[in-house]
Amino acid sequence: MNKLEEKIELYRKTARELGLKLSDDLIEAVTRGLGPSIYNRDSETVACSDKSELERLRENFLKKKLKLDEPDEVLDRAIEEVCEELKGLNRKYRALFYALLVRKFNKEDVYLR
Repeated sequence: MNKLEEKIELYRKTARELGLKLSDDLIEAVTRGLGPSIYNRDSETVACSDKSELERLRENFLKKKLKLDEPDEVLDRAIEEVCEELKGLNRKYRALFYALLVRKFNKEDVYLR
């Protein structure tokens, strides 16, 4: 198993353990989309306590990647909900965080074509 496959399997296992009900295909697609960032301990995770990181996530992922045009308050609330959903995790994996946001906004078509 190569490193990418190991990461995908780790994220799938974590999602199952947390009962996130994310599809394996979505986890794999989001993980592949993150590229080399998943191999860096810092960029692999989302820090819910870092306001500037959450703002970048809103601007770069939700607005630019997913092309959402909802008001910032709606997007920020969705981010907060995902932070809460992953509260038990010390390491909030970016792949799972993004996959949950993709599902929340019904934007699976961005990744699953």
